[in-house]
Amino acid sequence: MKQHATVAATADTCKTIEIAVVERQHHRSQPLLPPQAIKLSPVPTADENPYDFDFNYSCADDNGEEFFIPPLNFAMVDNGIFRSGFPDVDNFSFLQTLGLRSIIYLCPEPYPEANMEFLKANDIRLFQFGIKNCKEPFVNIPEEKIREALGVLIDVRNHPVLIHCKRGKHRTGCLVGCLRKLQKWCLTSVFDEYQRFAAAKARVSDQRFMELFDASSFKQQSLPFSCSKR
Repeated sequence: MKQHATVAATADTCKTIEIAVVERQHHRSQPLLPPQAIKLSPVPTADENPYDFDFNYSCADDNGEEFFIPPLNFAMVDNGIFRSGFPDVDNFSFLQTLGLRSIIYLCPEPYPEANMEFLKANDIRLFQFGIKNCKEPFVNIPEEKIREALGVLIDVRNHPVLIHCKRGKHRTGCLVGCLRKLQKWCLTSVFDEYQRFAAAKARVSDQRFMELFDASSFKQQSLPFSCSKR
């Protein structure tokens, strides 16, 4: 059967698209279940969107109750550590459920006013490490900033903590990859995790940076994570 979904366009107009819904034969007499309240799998990015308008991922059940919407590319890294793309106002209710104490922001641009108000209202500390987003072959990952961010990340006094950049792919992926080296993951597993989020936009330069990153200066610090080895 087909359902019609209304999508908000950037010009304050509405467009209607048809969505094919496939049901199993023995379930046709039952009503469709509402969407899941929390979906942790990556949400399609703007670059992957074949349309020229933005999707509104907010959803509600039949009673009008709003669901929590996670940020783009949201995932749990370890106990008290999360990663995502840039959160917007639609994600604030979801972020509140995490009980965040800190956010590690890896972009050089100023944090939006609405996001700063959210941090103040929820007593969340912002750590900003401005890393420019350059495309290959001009990628320059500042190791010193990654080291500073990693020092903040492994300090349990800052947990629960959310790491994010713009899309949650490259800069966030590099920081998480360096954390995995500190946790003594093998490079194959480090790269697999990076590629799972970067997908077709995975960068050789990012993986080379993670491979050469020396985590020995952090070895004296305890790692109270759930997975110290993999």
